[in-house]
Amino acid sequence: MAETDDSFECGSCGETVPFNEARRTKTMGGLDPTTWQTLCCPSCGSRLKTVFVGK
Repeated sequence: MAETDDSFECGSCGETVPFNEARRTKTMGGLDPTTWQTLCCPSCGSRLKTVFVGK
């Protein structure tokens, strides 16, 4: 996955997480993990966003 300058605000702990510091985890709901990745807050573990990463 290409790095980006995007950042995400965690709705649980309020931390602003740069894209390259977000934890990548397994997707849920049957999404193909080679196409989608879930980004989570490194501080509290809450889901930030599920992003398309392509095949």
